[in-house]
Amino acid sequence: MKRVFLVLLIVSLIFSGIGSLYGAETIKVGLIAPLTGPIATFGQSVEKGVRMAVDEINAKGGVLGMKIELLVEDNQAKAEESANIARKFIEQDKVVAILGPVISSNTLAAAPIAQQSKVPLLTPTATNPRVTQVGNYIFRVCFVDDFQGTVMARFAKTGLGKRVSTAAILYEKTSDYSIGLAKYFKETFTKIGGKIVAEESFSSGDQDFSAQLTKIKGKNPDVLYVPSYYDTAGLIIKQARELGINVPILGGDGFDSPQ
Repeated sequence: MKRVFLVLLIVSLIFSGIGSLYGAETIKVGLIAPLTGPIATFGQSVEKGVRMAVDEINAKGGVLGMKIELLVEDNQAKAEESANIARKFIEQDKVVAILGPVISSNTLAAAPIAQQSKVPLLTPTATNPRVTQVGNYIFRVCFVDDFQGTVMARFAKTGLGKRVSTAAILYEKTSDYSIGLAKYFKETFTKIGGKIVAEESFSSGDQDFSAQLTKIKGKNPDVLYVPSYYDTAGLIIKQARELGINVPILGGDGFDSPQ
């Protein structure tokens, strides 16, 4: 993380013009992350990592003899708030670079603003392929959904130690992340000989998935793929088990939280 962070800063200074920093006491970098809200553990983990990198860099003298000043804003995992913060960072705070947002939908909202203003934006965890297609000032340091969706489809078909021929998908229709993963999983699973027997969706904020899960149970799939974030996935898994769906339930990196 520290090495990537340094590279971003150097690129940012080149793009923005080192001369623009003459007279400045610090190099301002903005971080957009969900510190509160449904996926707060993602944002809190990213903030800790970034602060660690900043502390290490500053302890060694900073960059070009200047210390990094980290500005942090909580977007609550909201796309509109992400765009507003990006605009504030650029127009009011005059940052040289933006770190984050953390999830795809939020990053897709903020990225066009950074691109238009020619301020480099680096997301640590937004996996939707369209993120970096916004422009040449937008970067990421993680894998993309076509990779992990494809890998999970292959794992579902051949890596579970049992014969798997059918799968069901339950995805969030209001999430770029979830839509992308569902698409790539379906494409690969069918390509390698599997069959999708059920494909159900839900909206952001939904708490009751019994209707979708009942339909899925009726199709008797060998596995259930849930490309969602941990807050929703936990509810879905619990309700699926309560309904008697005991097949393996698979997901993506959005499952990665102690909660």
